[in-house]
Amino acid sequence: MKTYLQKRNAGSDSFFDAFNDFFKPMFYDEHLDSMKTDIKETDENYQLEIEMPGFAKNEIQISLENGYLTVSAEKHTKEPADEGEKDAKSPRYIRKECSVSCQRSYYVGDDVEQENIRAKYENGMLCLTVPKVQPKKIAPHTIEIE
Repeated sequence: MKTYLQKRNAGSDSFFDAFNDFFKPMFYDEHLDSMKTDIKETDENYQLEIEMPGFAKNEIQISLENGYLTVSAEKHTKEPADEGEKDAKSPRYIRKECSVSCQRSYYVGDDVEQENIRAKYENGMLCLTVPKVQPKKIAPHTIEIE
């Protein structure tokens, strides 16, 4: 089981930092709790750059439902026992396992269509391009007076 002791803010004098740290779990891995995302806005679209190091392209799923774009990734590895050098001083693994998953949702609006979203994964960065939906312009109508 993989656990890490929580990092404490050593140089922080703020009462609120100490208060917030108190409610974090004792064993805490900061890398698994979020998918860091940069969002850029252009005239035509939004560009999301999501950090996803260690995942292969086929381990990442992207879905759009009810205006929410959801990015999730899941990785499971199981390795059999070591068949390498059997040194008395080094530990011998009987089995190695690793399981990692993460998920994050972004609200993009109800009018965005799945066919218009573009995704590219390269060097641990998932880049999504979501087009902006242009608001419908209502033409003014004149009503004749009888």
